[in-house]
Amino acid sequence: MTSGGQVQSVDRAISLLEILADHGGDATSSELAHASGLPLPTIHRLMHTLVARGHARQLQSRRYTLGPRLIRLGESAGRQLGAGARPHLERVAGELGETGNLAMIDRDMAVYVAQAASAHSMRMFTEVGRRVYCHCTGVGKVLLAQLPDATVREIVERVGMPPATDRSITNVTDLVAELERVRTQGYAVDDGEQELGVRCFAVPVPHAPTPSAMSVSGPAVRVTYEFGERALPTLHEVAEQISGELVTAR
Repeated sequence: MTSGGQVQSVDRAISLLEILADHGGDATSSELAHASGLPLPTIHRLMHTLVARGHARQLQSRRYTLGPRLIRLGESAGRQLGAGARPHLERVAGELGETGNLAMIDRDMAVYVAQAASAHSMRMFTEVGRRVYCHCTGVGKVLLAQLPDATVREIVERVGMPPATDRSITNVTDLVAELERVRTQGYAVDDGEQELGVRCFAVPVPHAPTPSAMSVSGPAVRVTYEFGERALPTLHEVAEQISGELVTAR
């Protein structure tokens, strides 16, 4: 047992899966040992069990990767999280009149896990489960701002920074500077960086077990910067409510 009644082997196995995720989905035994502080024999025993259960795979190169059974777990967890967050997003859509979104970081991308649509006929709609690059979205920039700059650079190196529009950030130096602004002001703006004519204001969901963000988005003619000033207090309040549920559920 570890402190607090936790089972040590389970705690270590979960830590190894999280390290694999942090390394972009694959790592060597030595990399796992260095990141976890565990001896190699322990790494081999734990990873053998995870491979046998389908939660990890070992490639011919001997590198370990995340396994296929995690997909089912992740999809189920995402559905449950989305169901719990939807009433909060409906409040955002109802009070602000624009679409509310919840996103989390997954395999270097932002994935939308819940949404409540605006009542306007011209509105934003992003399919739940859609994955987008982080550097050119409001939620994505908020997600990256919760990570160290070194990790951000590693993510960019792995997935690149393809421009979605001519307003997208396209180099890591500008991105890191933008993320520092996001950390300082507590929110991010996507001003036509993902789709021209669309603006989004996004805030972090504090204390979430994995970097999470929520946003309100819509046509730029309605979602103005004056709109953002009115919307941000509501976004921060709702993010705190979602955070409380996530922490309670842990």
